[in-house]
Amino acid sequence: MNILKDILYKVAIESVTGSTDIAIHKIDFDSRKIETNDVFVAIRGTLSDGHDYIQKAIELGATAVICDTLPAVLAKEVTYIKVKDTNSALAFMAANYFDNPSEKIKLVGITGTNGKTTIASLLYQLFKKAGFKVGLLSTVKILVDETEYKATHTTPDSITINHYLNEMIEAGVTYCFMEVSSHGIHQKRTEALHFVGGIFTNLSHDHLDYHPTFAEYRDVKKSFFDSLPKTAFALSNIDDKNGAVMLQNTVAQKRTYALKTYADYKAQILENQLSGLLLKINDNEVWVKLIGTFNAYNLLAIYGTAIELGIDSLEALRLLSDLESVSGRFQFIVSDSNITAIVDYAHTPDALENVLKTINDIRTKNEQLITVVGCGGNRDKTKRPIMAQIGSELSDKAIFTSDNPRNEDPETIISEMEKGVEPQNYKKTLAITDRKQAIKTACQLAQPNDIILIAGKGHETYQEVNGVRHDFDDMKIVKEILAQLNK
Repeated sequence: MNILKDILYKVAIESVTGSTDIAIHKIDFDSRKIETNDVFVAIRGTLSDGHDYIQKAIELGATAVICDTLPAVLAKEVTYIKVKDTNSALAFMAANYFDNPSEKIKLVGITGTNGKTTIASLLYQLFKKAGFKVGLLSTVKILVDETEYKATHTTPDSITINHYLNEMIEAGVTYCFMEVSSHGIHQKRTEALHFVGGIFTNLSHDHLDYHPTFAEYRDVKKSFFDSLPKTAFALSNIDDKNGAVMLQNTVAQKRTYALKTYADYKAQILENQLSGLLLKINDNEVWVKLIGTFNAYNLLAIYGTAIELGIDSLEALRLLSDLESVSGRFQFIVSDSNITAIVDYAHTPDALENVLKTINDIRTKNEQLITVVGCGGNRDKTKRPIMAQIGSELSDKAIFTSDNPRNEDPETIISEMEKGVEPQNYKKTLAITDRKQAIKTACQLAQPNDIILIAGKGHETYQEVNGVRHDFDDMKIVKEILAQLNK
């Protein structure tokens, strides 16, 4: 049984009306899910304000309300806790409710624009191969050792995080790797969690629909490292111009990784092929199954984290060489007619440029590179022309299409993309609104030995149009089309 006063530990309370010495059933911030003896936390979201639903929550049985502004009329039988910040209150209450599971597990957070999912997923893989029970909180999925749950956000809400961490403790999990998004940090979802380490990947153009400026986006990421304890490690990509910024004020043990500059964990690319990479990491050579410079950075972060968490360096290299590519991250197939199709989640200018440069580094230039790319609706509009400029500049042919248009007109999104195409690249571009048709056209244009890149959606198995998610899987579709064309 949980007592309200116990789960309010560490919450910044401004006033209390009623008793805190009451038994509560559960905590929720969704008024529709409230039941008898629940605590309702009124969160101010981007689309709605929980304070508007306090009365509804009470009618459904809430016996306590956490808010930053008290209602005009207070119900006698309800306890009202006025707090400074309801997001922060929710984070501490959720942690207390589940008996602070993050303190009983080795939790590592990964933040940055690109690479979070790959690093978190591959760390899960590596530690599983090393014989540990492991947890994963990622964009792609949530794993409690080997039990899989569907993920809805890069960083889930505080209640969901603590619920799954608690499940991990009960399942005997000792390590958990977690993607930490700028939204998650800004909305205090990670505030009450205890991390043993933090990883910074890189910082580029993304989420400027949410953060008003790039500086705020950077500083939100930095605040994650500022909050790490002395006992934790902070591992940062020092080749990124913001890598040093992340470490400026942290009290955690500072560690660095790099390909270009001196660092604690240093790598050199000796070979880069479609079959893998030959890397020299801290004077030891290792062959890995992943490809591209961006993956060399990811693998270096994974190697550094394994060492920081106590794995022997040679054992870490052996495990590194055994890692398999993550779903929707540079996943490729080769058809019977020798056409290579690559599916990648690249949905930012930086990620798209990295993937295209990687392909161009490996290819012989005797083949065509055809790129299918779109931009999401109701998201950062400023990256649309940049994505199109990169796609058309670094490909032999670029087909602009729908990504997840959400509530925007897909043709408007494509026309905003096309504004970024340089005049000399006009002839290289096509606009096909229907994504399946765009993929089919790319396959029909491709000759033996050509390469098709389908960018933007990666692991996603849906396409969101006007609030409805339709089944759509880039890899499944390109496989089917290439198989039909082979016949």
